[in-house]
Amino acid sequence: MNYYSVKDDTPIAMLTVGQLREYLKITTPAPLTEQSPKETKYVYGIAGIARLFGCSLPTAHRIKKSGRIDGAIKQVGRKIITDADLALELAGRKTGGRR
Repeated sequence: MNYYSVKDDTPIAMLTVGQLREYLKITTPAPLTEQSPKETKYVYGIAGIARLFGCSLPTAHRIKKSGRIDGAIKQVGRKIITDADLALELAGRKTGGRR
């Protein structure tokens, strides 16, 4: 039961499961093991933070002002750029215990 024992004019329905597997193994290219770099998603401004967390603008301002997501925020003047994935990760971390 070799791939080469199957003729080119043999219908696929006439192949055994083993012959079909062997044929597919030979003709299918190996999957790429290399992963593409993860694309970073950014949100801009207080409105972007509000959309990211699903909250109002005043609440988004309080989140930014609290310092919990400072590692994800880059601010130059009035322009605020936030790494969305990092901000969500930082916001979910516990920082302290009960008082």
